Amino acid sequence: MTFMAGDEFALALSRLATQSGEIAKKAIYEGAKVVADKIKSNLEGVLSPEATGDMLASFGVTPIERDSDGNWNAKIGFDGYDSKGVANQLKARTLESGSSQQQKKPFVRPAINATKKSAVEKMGQVIDEEIRRLNL
Repeated sequence: MTFMAGDEFALALSRLATQSGEIAKKAIYEGAKVVADKIKSNLEGVLSPEATGDMLASFGVTPIERDSDGNWNAKIGFDGYDSKGVANQLKARTLESGSSQQQKKPFVRPAINATKKSAVEKMGQVIDEEIRRLNL
């Protein structure tokens, strides 16, 4: 790490402070993308050949927002309804946990377990790149 003298260092810290929200959003998005890609891949593996693709098409990542506690969050999940009016969230939960009529086919939990470390690493890389870009 290089230490800068007085005004240069203060300016660099100021730039980092003013852009911290954007840096956090970029990092969270990239980390969420790692997890979402694995969930989507796992989902494709458990869907039946007769699946319409409605549930897969409804899968995504929400915009990244700050909550009331000041934490940045993104949600990964399903939205909307299939062509028969069944909520995609309900279908996903039934696949993940099973029901009295359907054996469980977990695809979310295995994806999270498999990607947690790589998602955190990717977020760290994005933060490091953004700090270097600001010449800190």
